[in-house]
Amino acid sequence: MSQPASRKQQLLKRHRRNKRIGLLIGLLVLIASGVLLAWWLPPVLAVLGWVAHEAWFADHLFYSPKDDYQYSFPAGSEQPAVRLEGDKLVAEHPLQLAGDETLILEVKVKSGWLGRFVDPYVQLSGGESADRQTFERGVNGQRYLNVSGCAQALVAGQLRVRGRYCRVLGQPELRIFRQPDYRQQRIMVVAPHADDAELAAFGLYSQAKEAWIVTLTAGEIEAGHYQQMGLPRAEAARLKGRLRAWDSMVVPRWAGVPEAHCAQLGYFCLQLPAMQGAPDQPMASREADLSDIRVFRQFNLFPLPADQDGAPTWHNLLADLRALILRARPEVIVLPHPSIDPHPDHICAHDAVIEALEGLEWQPTTVLGYANHLHDNDRWPMGNSGDGIALPPVFDATLSLRPCSLPLSLAQQRDKAMALGMMHDLQPRAALKRRIRRSIQQLLAGRKPSPYGENEFFRKAVRRHELFWQLK
Repeated sequence: MSQPASRKQQLLKRHRRNKRIGLLIGLLVLIASGVLLAWWLPPVLAVLGWVAHEAWFADHLFYSPKDDYQYSFPAGSEQPAVRLEGDKLVAEHPLQLAGDETLILEVKVKSGWLGRFVDPYVQLSGGESADRQTFERGVNGQRYLNVSGCAQALVAGQLRVRGRYCRVLGQPELRIFRQPDYRQQRIMVVAPHADDAELAAFGLYSQAKEAWIVTLTAGEIEAGHYQQMGLPRAEAARLKGRLRAWDSMVVPRWAGVPEAHCAQLGYFCLQLPAMQGAPDQPMASREADLSDIRVFRQFNLFPLPADQDGAPTWHNLLADLRALILRARPEVIVLPHPSIDPHPDHICAHDAVIEALEGLEWQPTTVLGYANHLHDNDRWPMGNSGDGIALPPVFDATLSLRPCSLPLSLAQQRDKAMALGMMHDLQPRAALKRRIRRSIQQLLAGRKPSPYGENEFFRKAVRRHELFWQLK
Protein backbone atom coordinates (compact mmCIF):
# COMPACT_ATOMS: atom_id res chain seq x y z
CA MET A 1 0.00 0.00 0.00
CA SER A 2 2.68 2.50 1.01
CA GLN A 3 5.22 1.73 -1.73
CA PRO A 4 4.15 4.48 -4.20
CA ALA A 5 4.14 7.09 -1.43
CA SER A 6 7.62 6.06 -0.25
CA ARG A 7 8.86 6.24 -3.85
CA LYS A 8 7.65 9.83 -4.05
CA GLN A 9 9.53 10.63 -0.84
CA GLN A 10 12.67 8.99 -2.22
CA LEU A 11 12.44 11.09 -5.38
CA LEU A 12 12.02 14.27 -3.33
CA LYS A 13 14.96 13.31 -1.11
CA ARG A 14 17.19 12.72 -4.15
CA HIS A 15 16.05 16.01 -5.71
CA ARG A 16 16.86 17.96 -2.54
CA ARG A 17 20.26 16.25 -2.20
CA ASN A 18 21.17 17.14 -5.78
CA LYS A 19 19.98 20.70 -5.17
CA ARG A 20 22.23 21.02 -2.11
CA ILE A 21 25.20 19.74 -4.10
CA GLY A 22 24.43 22.25 -6.87
CA LEU A 23 24.20 25.09 -4.35
CA LEU A 24 27.55 24.09 -2.84
CA ILE A 25 29.23 24.04 -6.25
CA GLY A 26 27.64 27.40 -7.11
CA LEU A 27 28.89 28.89 -3.84
CA LEU A 28 32.44 27.73 -4.57
CA VAL A 29 32.24 29.28 -8.06
CA LEU A 30 31.03 32.59 -6.59
CA ILE A 31 33.87 32.66 -4.04
CA ALA A 32 36.43 31.87 -6.73
CA SER A 33 35.08 34.56 -9.07
CA GLY A 34 35.25 37.16 -6.29
CA VAL A 35 38.82 36.24 -5.38
CA LEU A 36 40.22 35.76 -8.88
CA LEU A 37 38.21 38.27 -10.98
CA ALA A 38 36.30 41.10 -9.27
CA TRP A 39 34.68 41.69 -5.88
CA TRP A 40 31.37 42.79 -7.42
CA LEU A 41 31.01 39.69 -9.63
CA PRO A 42 29.67 37.22 -6.99
CA PRO A 43 26.49 39.19 -6.12
CA VAL A 44 25.73 39.80 -9.81
CA LEU A 45 26.24 36.12 -10.66
CA ALA A 46 24.18 35.07 -7.63
CA VAL A 47 21.19 37.17 -8.75
CA LEU A 48 21.45 35.94 -12.34
CA GLY A 49 21.78 32.34 -11.16
CA TRP A 50 18.73 32.65 -8.94
CA VAL A 51 16.66 34.16 -11.78
CA ALA A 52 17.78 31.35 -14.13
CA HIS A 53 16.88 28.75 -11.52
CA GLU A 54 13.40 30.20 -11.01
CA ALA A 55 12.81 30.47 -14.76
CA TRP A 56 14.09 27.11 -15.98
CA PHE A 57 15.13 24.76 -13.17
CA ALA A 58 12.51 25.11 -10.42
CA ASP A 59 10.11 22.42 -11.69
CA HIS A 60 9.94 19.19 -9.72
CA LEU A 61 10.82 16.86 -12.59
CA PHE A 62 12.19 13.61 -11.18
CA TYR A 63 13.31 12.01 -14.46
CA SER A 64 15.23 13.00 -17.56
CA PRO A 65 13.19 14.64 -20.37
CA LYS A 66 15.07 12.24 -22.65
CA ASP A 67 13.47 9.19 -21.01
CA ASP A 68 10.84 7.32 -23.03
CA TYR A 69 7.45 6.92 -21.41
CA GLN A 70 6.90 3.17 -21.04
CA TYR A 71 3.24 2.33 -21.50
CA SER A 72 1.76 -1.13 -21.73
CA PHE A 73 -1.81 -1.19 -23.04
CA PRO A 74 -4.17 -4.16 -22.53
CA ALA A 75 -4.62 -6.68 -25.29
CA GLY A 76 -7.55 -6.05 -27.56
CA SER A 77 -7.10 -2.34 -28.17
CA GLU A 78 -7.40 -1.46 -31.84
CA GLN A 79 -4.21 -0.35 -33.54
CA PRO A 80 -4.94 0.76 -37.11
CA ALA A 81 -2.00 1.66 -39.32
CA VAL A 82 -1.38 5.39 -39.72
CA ARG A 83 1.45 7.51 -41.06
CA LEU A 84 2.55 11.11 -41.12
CA GLU A 85 2.71 12.74 -44.53
CA GLY A 86 4.48 15.94 -43.68
CA ASP A 87 2.44 17.08 -40.69
CA LYS A 88 -0.79 15.37 -41.78
CA LEU A 89 -1.91 12.16 -40.04
CA VAL A 90 -3.21 9.71 -42.62
CA ALA A 91 -4.83 6.31 -41.99
CA GLU A 92 -3.82 3.42 -44.25
CA HIS A 93 -7.44 2.22 -44.34
CA PRO A 94 -10.76 4.01 -43.68
CA LEU A 95 -11.47 4.43 -39.95
CA GLN A 96 -14.85 3.74 -38.35
CA LEU A 97 -15.12 6.26 -35.53
CA ALA A 98 -18.23 7.57 -33.80
CA GLY A 99 -16.35 10.43 -32.17
CA ASP A 100 -16.60 9.33 -28.52
CA GLU A 101 -13.66 6.92 -28.55
CA THR A 102 -10.42 7.48 -26.65
CA LEU A 103 -7.69 7.99 -29.26
CA ILE A 104 -4.03 7.86 -28.22
CA LEU A 105 -1.20 8.64 -30.64
CA GLU A 106 2.29 7.43 -29.72
CA VAL A 107 4.99 9.66 -31.20
CA LYS A 108 8.60 10.59 -30.62
CA VAL A 109 9.00 14.24 -29.66
CA LYS A 110 12.40 15.95 -29.90
CA SER A 111 12.90 19.42 -28.51
CA GLY A 112 14.57 22.18 -30.51
CA TRP A 113 17.11 24.47 -28.82
CA LEU A 114 14.39 26.98 -27.95
CA GLY A 115 12.43 24.11 -26.43
CA ARG A 116 14.99 24.00 -23.64
CA PHE A 117 13.86 27.44 -22.47
CA VAL A 118 10.21 27.61 -23.61
CA ASP A 119 7.79 24.71 -23.04
CA PRO A 120 7.59 22.69 -26.29
CA TYR A 121 4.17 21.58 -27.45
CA VAL A 122 2.46 19.68 -30.25
CA GLN A 123 -0.31 21.52 -32.09
CA LEU A 124 -3.30 19.46 -33.27
CA SER A 125 -5.48 21.09 -35.93
CA GLY A 126 -7.84 20.25 -38.76
CA GLY A 127 -11.50 20.87 -39.45
CA GLU A 128 -13.06 22.13 -36.23
CA SER A 129 -10.39 20.47 -34.10
CA ALA A 130 -7.72 22.62 -32.43
CA ASP A 131 -5.64 21.61 -29.46
CA ARG A 132 -2.13 21.71 -28.12
CA GLN A 133 -0.38 19.41 -25.68
CA THR A 134 2.77 20.42 -23.86
CA PHE A 135 5.80 18.36 -22.87
CA GLU A 136 8.95 18.75 -20.82
CA ARG A 137 11.58 21.30 -21.82
CA GLY A 138 14.37 19.42 -23.56
CA VAL A 139 12.04 16.49 -24.37
CA ASN A 140 13.53 13.75 -26.54
CA GLY A 141 11.58 10.52 -26.26
CA GLN A 142 8.36 8.57 -26.75
CA ARG A 143 5.23 10.48 -25.73
CA TYR A 144 1.48 9.86 -26.00
CA LEU A 145 -0.81 12.49 -27.50
CA ASN A 146 -4.47 12.43 -26.55
CA VAL A 147 -6.25 13.00 -29.88
CA SER A 148 -9.68 12.16 -28.48
CA GLY A 149 -12.14 14.67 -29.89
CA CYS A 150 -10.26 14.86 -33.19
CA ALA A 151 -12.05 11.85 -34.72
CA GLN A 152 -13.83 13.82 -37.44
CA ALA A 153 -10.63 15.45 -38.67
CA LEU A 154 -8.78 12.13 -38.45
CA VAL A 155 -11.39 10.25 -40.50
CA ALA A 156 -11.39 13.03 -43.09
CA GLY A 157 -7.58 12.96 -43.33
CA GLN A 158 -7.38 16.58 -42.15
CA LEU A 159 -5.69 16.14 -38.76
CA ARG A 160 -2.36 17.95 -38.64
CA VAL A 161 0.28 17.26 -36.00
CA ARG A 162 2.83 20.07 -35.74
CA GLY A 163 5.60 20.57 -33.22
CA ARG A 164 6.29 23.99 -31.76
CA TYR A 165 9.77 24.35 -30.24
CA CYS A 166 10.00 20.61 -30.97
CA ARG A 167 9.70 18.09 -33.82
CA VAL A 168 7.53 15.01 -34.20
CA LEU A 169 9.79 12.25 -35.53
CA GLY A 170 9.33 8.79 -37.02
CA GLN A 171 6.06 7.07 -37.71
CA PRO A 172 3.29 7.29 -35.11
CA GLU A 173 1.17 4.51 -33.65
CA LEU A 174 -2.55 5.06 -33.10
CA ARG A 175 -4.58 3.17 -30.51
CA ILE A 176 -8.36 3.24 -30.29
CA PHE A 177 -10.15 2.48 -27.03
CA ARG A 178 -13.92 2.18 -27.23
CA GLN A 179 -16.01 2.53 -24.09
CA PRO A 180 -19.67 3.04 -23.23
CA ASP A 181 -20.97 6.50 -22.43
CA TYR A 182 -20.51 6.51 -18.67
CA ARG A 183 -22.52 9.73 -18.44
CA GLN A 184 -25.63 7.61 -19.06
CA GLN A 185 -24.98 5.50 -15.95
CA ARG A 186 -25.16 5.97 -12.18
CA ILE A 187 -21.81 7.31 -11.02
CA MET A 188 -20.22 7.52 -7.59
CA VAL A 189 -17.10 9.69 -7.31
CA VAL A 190 -14.96 8.90 -4.27
CA ALA A 191 -12.89 11.91 -3.16
CA PRO A 192 -10.22 11.59 -0.45
CA HIS A 193 -10.57 15.35 0.18
CA ALA A 194 -13.00 18.10 -0.75
CA ASP A 195 -12.12 19.30 -4.30
CA ASP A 196 -10.67 15.95 -5.49
CA ALA A 197 -13.99 15.04 -7.13
CA GLU A 198 -14.13 18.40 -8.90
CA LEU A 199 -10.49 18.36 -9.97
CA ALA A 200 -10.73 14.89 -11.47
CA ALA A 201 -14.31 14.42 -12.59
CA PHE A 202 -16.50 17.54 -12.49
CA GLY A 203 -17.14 17.26 -16.22
CA LEU A 204 -18.09 13.61 -15.88
CA TYR A 205 -20.36 13.87 -12.84
CA SER A 206 -21.98 17.12 -13.98
CA GLN A 207 -23.22 15.33 -17.12
CA ALA A 208 -24.12 12.02 -15.47
CA LYS A 209 -27.66 10.69 -15.45
CA GLU A 210 -27.26 10.25 -11.69
CA ALA A 211 -24.23 11.15 -9.59
CA TRP A 212 -23.11 10.64 -6.00
CA ILE A 213 -20.15 12.39 -4.36
CA VAL A 214 -18.51 10.73 -1.34
CA THR A 215 -15.73 12.63 0.44
CA LEU A 216 -13.69 10.63 2.95
CA THR A 217 -11.81 13.27 4.97
CA ALA A 218 -12.42 16.79 6.22
CA GLY A 219 -9.01 17.96 4.98
CA GLU A 220 -8.47 19.98 8.14
CA ILE A 221 -4.67 20.11 8.35
CA GLU A 222 -2.25 22.79 7.06
CA ALA A 223 -4.54 25.59 8.19
CA GLY A 224 -1.90 28.34 8.18
CA HIS A 225 -4.21 30.67 6.25
CA TYR A 226 -6.68 30.58 9.15
CA GLN A 227 -3.96 30.91 11.78
CA GLN A 228 -3.06 34.22 10.12
CA MET A 229 -6.52 35.40 11.19
CA GLY A 230 -5.37 35.04 14.81
CA LEU A 231 -6.79 31.58 15.50
CA PRO A 232 -4.82 29.00 17.51
CA ARG A 233 -3.59 26.00 15.53
CA ALA A 234 -6.30 23.55 16.63
CA GLU A 235 -9.11 26.05 16.20
CA ALA A 236 -7.83 27.02 12.75
CA ALA A 237 -7.76 23.34 11.73
CA ARG A 238 -11.32 22.82 12.95
CA LEU A 239 -12.54 25.88 11.03
CA LYS A 240 -10.79 24.71 7.87
CA GLY A 241 -12.28 21.22 8.26
CA ARG A 242 -15.79 22.60 8.70
CA LEU A 243 -15.40 24.82 5.64
CA ARG A 244 -14.12 21.98 3.47
CA ALA A 245 -16.87 19.69 4.74
CA TRP A 246 -19.37 22.36 3.67
CA ASP A 247 -17.66 22.68 0.27
CA SER A 248 -17.87 18.93 -0.31
CA MET A 249 -21.64 19.01 0.26
CA VAL A 250 -22.56 22.27 -1.47
CA VAL A 251 -20.30 22.68 -4.53
CA PRO A 252 -21.73 19.59 -6.31
CA ARG A 253 -25.07 21.42 -6.33
CA TRP A 254 -23.49 23.70 -8.98
CA ALA A 255 -23.43 20.60 -11.20
CA GLY A 256 -27.00 19.60 -10.36
CA VAL A 257 -26.12 16.90 -7.82
CA PRO A 258 -28.72 16.97 -5.00
CA GLU A 259 -27.55 17.27 -1.40
CA ALA A 260 -29.10 13.87 -0.71
CA HIS A 261 -26.49 12.36 -3.07
CA CYS A 262 -23.51 13.83 -1.19
CA ALA A 263 -21.80 12.44 1.89
CA GLN A 264 -18.94 13.81 3.99
CA LEU A 265 -17.43 11.05 6.14
CA GLY A 266 -15.31 13.40 8.24
CA TYR A 267 -12.22 11.22 8.77
CA PHE A 268 -8.98 13.06 9.42
CA CYS A 269 -6.53 14.18 6.77
CA LEU A 270 -3.38 12.05 6.30
CA GLN A 271 -4.58 9.57 8.92
CA LEU A 272 -6.03 7.01 6.51
CA PRO A 273 -2.73 5.06 6.25
CA ALA A 274 -2.52 4.81 10.05
CA MET A 275 -6.17 3.69 10.19
CA GLN A 276 -5.49 1.03 7.58
CA GLY A 277 -2.44 -0.20 9.49
CA ALA A 278 -4.45 -0.64 12.73
CA PRO A 279 -8.08 -1.13 11.63
CA ASP A 280 -9.54 -1.20 15.16
CA GLN A 281 -7.61 1.77 16.54
CA PRO A 282 -9.06 5.33 16.39
CA MET A 283 -6.68 7.81 14.75
CA ALA A 284 -7.22 11.38 15.97
CA SER A 285 -6.62 14.49 13.90
CA ARG A 286 -3.01 15.58 13.65
CA GLU A 287 -3.80 19.26 14.17
CA ALA A 288 -7.45 19.82 15.16
CA ASP A 289 -7.31 18.23 18.65
CA LEU A 290 -10.27 16.02 17.70
CA SER A 291 -10.94 12.30 17.92
CA ASP A 292 -14.64 12.38 16.95
CA ILE A 293 -15.45 12.51 13.22
CA ARG A 294 -19.06 13.58 13.83
CA VAL A 295 -17.90 17.21 14.10
CA PHE A 296 -17.46 17.23 10.31
CA ARG A 297 -20.57 15.18 9.48
CA GLN A 298 -23.18 17.72 10.51
CA PHE A 299 -24.23 18.51 6.91
CA ASN A 300 -25.11 14.91 5.95
CA LEU A 301 -28.80 14.37 5.29
CA PHE A 302 -28.89 10.69 6.31
CA PRO A 303 -27.27 8.59 9.06
CA LEU A 304 -24.22 6.39 8.49
CA PRO A 305 -22.85 3.49 10.58
CA ALA A 306 -19.95 5.43 12.13
CA ASP A 307 -22.36 8.06 13.47
CA GLN A 308 -22.98 5.75 16.43
CA ASP A 309 -19.57 6.24 18.05
CA GLY A 310 -17.78 8.77 15.81
CA ALA A 311 -14.56 6.76 16.02
CA PRO A 312 -12.01 7.39 13.24
CA THR A 313 -11.23 3.72 12.53
CA TRP A 314 -10.69 1.78 9.31
CA HIS A 315 -13.54 -0.59 10.17
CA ASN A 316 -15.91 2.37 10.53
CA LEU A 317 -14.74 3.73 7.17
CA LEU A 318 -15.46 0.39 5.49
CA ALA A 319 -18.90 0.22 7.11
CA ASP A 320 -19.70 3.75 5.89
CA LEU A 321 -18.60 2.92 2.35
CA ARG A 322 -20.61 -0.31 2.24
CA ALA A 323 -23.73 1.53 3.40
CA LEU A 324 -23.24 4.24 0.78
CA ILE A 325 -22.61 1.78 -2.06
CA LEU A 326 -25.75 -0.17 -1.16
CA ARG A 327 -27.73 3.06 -0.93
CA ALA A 328 -26.52 4.50 -4.25
CA ARG A 329 -25.98 1.25 -6.21
CA PRO A 330 -23.52 2.90 -8.60
CA GLU A 331 -22.81 1.33 -11.97
CA VAL A 332 -19.54 3.28 -12.17
CA ILE A 333 -17.23 4.08 -9.24
CA VAL A 334 -14.58 6.74 -9.84
CA LEU A 335 -11.64 6.77 -7.41
CA PRO A 336 -7.89 7.48 -7.29
CA HIS A 337 -5.57 5.24 -9.31
CA PRO A 338 -3.24 3.62 -6.76
CA SER A 339 -0.30 3.16 -9.15
CA ILE A 340 -0.28 6.66 -10.67
CA ASP A 341 -1.43 8.97 -7.85
CA PRO A 342 1.07 8.72 -4.95
CA HIS A 343 -0.80 10.73 -2.29
CA PRO A 344 -1.14 8.40 0.74
CA ASP A 345 -4.78 9.35 1.39
CA HIS A 346 -5.57 8.73 -2.28
CA ILE A 347 -4.00 5.27 -2.22
CA CYS A 348 -5.93 4.41 0.93
CA ALA A 349 -9.18 5.74 -0.57
CA HIS A 350 -8.77 3.25 -3.41
CA ASP A 351 -7.91 0.42 -1.02
CA ALA A 352 -10.89 1.19 1.21
CA VAL A 353 -13.40 1.09 -1.65
CA ILE A 354 -11.99 -2.15 -3.04
CA GLU A 355 -12.05 -3.75 0.41
CA ALA A 356 -15.58 -2.50 1.03
CA LEU A 357 -16.73 -4.12 -2.22
CA GLU A 358 -15.46 -7.56 -1.22
CA GLY A 359 -18.49 -9.82 -0.78
CA LEU A 360 -20.93 -6.92 -1.10
CA GLU A 361 -24.27 -7.75 -2.71
CA TRP A 362 -23.97 -4.79 -5.11
CA GLN A 363 -21.01 -4.55 -7.49
CA PRO A 364 -20.28 -1.79 -10.02
CA THR A 365 -19.80 -2.78 -13.65
CA THR A 366 -16.92 -0.29 -14.05
CA VAL A 367 -14.24 1.20 -11.81
CA LEU A 368 -12.39 4.23 -13.18
CA GLY A 369 -9.16 5.58 -11.72
CA TYR A 370 -7.94 9.17 -11.75
CA ALA A 371 -4.72 10.97 -10.74
CA ASN A 372 -4.67 14.44 -9.19
CA HIS A 373 -0.98 14.05 -8.24
CA LEU A 374 2.00 12.29 -9.85
CA HIS A 375 5.17 10.63 -8.64
CA ASP A 376 7.54 12.16 -11.14
CA ASN A 377 6.24 15.49 -12.41
CA ASP A 378 4.46 18.00 -10.17
CA ARG A 379 3.54 20.16 -13.16
CA TRP A 380 1.51 17.54 -15.07
CA PRO A 381 -0.70 18.15 -16.95
CA MET A 382 1.79 20.54 -18.52
CA GLY A 383 0.68 23.52 -20.57
CA ASN A 384 -2.11 26.02 -20.06
CA SER A 385 -5.75 26.03 -18.98
CA GLY A 386 -7.92 24.89 -21.89
CA ASP A 387 -5.22 22.69 -23.45
CA GLY A 388 -5.64 18.97 -23.92
CA ILE A 389 -4.20 16.39 -21.54
CA ALA A 390 -1.54 14.08 -22.95
CA LEU A 391 -0.87 10.83 -21.09
CA PRO A 392 1.30 11.38 -17.99
CA PRO A 393 4.82 10.01 -17.51
CA VAL A 394 4.78 6.29 -16.70
CA PHE A 395 7.95 4.22 -16.54
CA ASP A 396 6.62 0.82 -15.45
CA ALA A 397 6.07 -1.33 -18.54
CA THR A 398 4.53 -4.09 -16.39
CA LEU A 399 1.60 -1.81 -15.53
CA SER A 400 -1.29 -2.35 -17.94
CA LEU A 401 -3.25 0.87 -18.46
CA ARG A 402 -6.43 1.46 -20.44
CA PRO A 403 -7.11 5.21 -20.76
CA CYS A 404 -10.56 6.74 -20.98
CA SER A 405 -10.80 10.38 -22.07
CA LEU A 406 -13.86 12.59 -21.72
CA PRO A 407 -13.95 15.82 -23.79
CA LEU A 408 -15.13 19.06 -22.17
CA SER A 409 -16.55 21.99 -24.10
CA LEU A 410 -15.43 25.51 -23.26
CA ALA A 411 -18.71 26.12 -21.39
CA GLN A 412 -18.15 22.95 -19.33
CA GLN A 413 -14.57 24.01 -18.59
CA ARG A 414 -15.81 27.35 -17.29
CA ASP A 415 -18.40 25.67 -15.07
CA LYS A 416 -15.63 23.43 -13.71
CA ALA A 417 -13.43 26.47 -13.05
CA MET A 418 -16.25 28.15 -11.12
CA ALA A 419 -16.74 24.99 -9.04
CA LEU A 420 -13.05 25.01 -8.15
CA GLY A 421 -13.29 28.69 -7.33
CA MET A 422 -15.94 27.92 -4.70
CA MET A 423 -13.54 25.57 -2.89
CA HIS A 424 -12.07 27.39 0.12
CA ASP A 425 -8.78 25.48 -0.11
CA LEU A 426 -8.06 26.91 -3.58
CA GLN A 427 -8.83 30.52 -2.66
CA PRO A 428 -5.86 31.78 -0.56
CA ARG A 429 -3.07 33.62 -2.38
CA ALA A 430 0.08 31.72 -3.24
CA ALA A 431 3.21 32.35 -1.19
CA LEU A 432 5.26 35.37 -2.27
CA LYS A 433 8.13 33.17 -3.47
CA ARG A 434 5.78 31.25 -5.76
CA ARG A 435 4.23 34.43 -7.14
CA ILE A 436 7.69 35.83 -7.95
CA ARG A 437 8.66 32.54 -9.60
CA ARG A 438 5.56 32.59 -11.78
CA SER A 439 6.23 36.18 -12.84
CA ILE A 440 9.79 35.26 -13.84
CA GLN A 441 8.57 32.20 -15.75
CA GLN A 442 5.91 34.24 -17.49
CA LEU A 443 8.53 36.78 -18.59
CA LEU A 444 11.41 34.47 -19.53
CA ALA A 445 9.82 31.06 -20.20
CA GLY A 446 6.57 32.16 -21.86
CA ARG A 447 4.24 30.47 -19.37
CA LYS A 448 0.71 31.84 -19.08
CA PRO A 449 -1.27 32.18 -15.87
CA SER A 450 -4.71 30.62 -15.74
CA PRO A 451 -7.52 33.10 -16.39
CA TYR A 452 -9.65 31.32 -13.78
CA GLY A 453 -7.61 31.62 -10.62
CA GLU A 454 -4.18 31.82 -9.04
CA ASN A 455 -4.02 28.32 -7.56
CA GLU A 456 -2.04 25.89 -9.70
CA PHE A 457 -5.00 23.50 -9.93
CA PHE A 458 -6.90 25.98 -12.11
CA ARG A 459 -4.19 25.51 -14.74
CA LYS A 460 -3.87 21.77 -14.26
CA ALA A 461 -7.52 20.74 -13.99
CA VAL A 462 -9.50 23.04 -16.30
CA ARG A 463 -8.72 21.32 -19.61
CA ARG A 464 -10.24 20.04 -22.84
CA HIS A 465 -10.20 16.51 -21.40
CA GLU A 466 -10.75 14.64 -18.19
CA LEU A 467 -8.55 11.56 -18.14
CA PHE A 468 -9.37 8.29 -16.40
CA TRP A 469 -8.12 4.71 -16.48
CA GLN A 470 -10.33 1.65 -16.46
CA LEU A 471 -9.51 -0.45 -13.40
CA LYS A 472 -12.41 -2.89 -13.81
